[in-house]
Amino acid sequence: QVQLVQSGGGTVQGGDSLRLSCAASGCTLCHFAMGWFRQAPGKEREFVLALRWRDGSTNYADSVRGRFTSSRDNGNHTWYLQMNSLKPEDTAVYYCAADATDYGGSYSHEYDFWGHGTQVTVSS
Repeated sequence: QVQLVQSGGGTVQGGDSLRLSCAASGCTLCHFAMGWFRQAPGKEREFVLALRWRDGSTNYADSVRGRFTSSRDNGNHTWYLQMNSLKPEDTAVYYCAADATDYGGSYSHEYDFWGHGTQVTVSS
C-alpha cells in the first residue's frame, strides 16, 4: 500500500516562502502525478497544482500560478511544493495526493493516495 508522508509547513508572514515535502513509500517505481490540494477552515478542499511524471508538466490553479511550483527527487520518491510570495489567503491545511494514472487533474476524486495534511498559516 502506498503511503505519503508530509513534512514542512508552519507559520510565516505574508511575502515569505515555504516548502512542503511529500515522501512516497510502498511503491516500486512511484511514477505518479503528484497533486497538491488545500483546505481552509469552513471551505471545501481545493486544487493547488499537480506535477505529472511522464513529461514533468504542471497543472496550476490560477490562484497560485507564478507563485507556487513543484519538483521531485526521483531517487528518494519525494515531491516538493515550493510556495513563494505567500498571502494570508493561502492559509490552509495542505495535502499531497498521488494519481496512479499520471493524469494530474484538478479533482480530488482522481487521486488514489493521500498524505495526512500539514498546516500552513500566513499572517498579514
